[in-house]
Amino acid sequence: MMRAGELAAVTGVNRETLRYYERRGLLARPDRSPGGHRLYPAEAVTRLRVVKAAQRLGFTLEEVGELLDVGRAHRRDASLQVRAREKVVEVEARIADLTTIRDDLAAAVAMGCDDLHECATSDCCPIPFVELARG
Repeated sequence: MMRAGELAAVTGVNRETLRYYERRGLLARPDRSPGGHRLYPAEAVTRLRVVKAAQRLGFTLEEVGELLDVGRAHRRDASLQVRAREKVVEVEARIADLTTIRDDLAAAVAMGCDDLHECATSDCCPIPFVELARG
């Protein structure tokens, strides 16, 4: 068993995050020492590593919780595979958006754009200004 500070140090997650994860159901409520300190089992380290890895892969905490629930129920299904495929599609869309942004910024730098107001009225500015509907 380890105290909150020890678990936080081992996993790189702060104590407030531990409590937040407990409230969200991502981390089981720990036992308490006679002095009231939270005492976590060794499995909590693995659980937190799984949560943080899933977040790095782009899963929201809600999605992580749902995936963990499947594991807690000890039933195997295609949830992770389905969600991973969906996440790949989302990531590819974000990459496409970021590529467009990068290309627009690089073009603006190459054109020497240094005043947004001036660029907004210039036909040769590469920044994609959106026309607002006049009402």
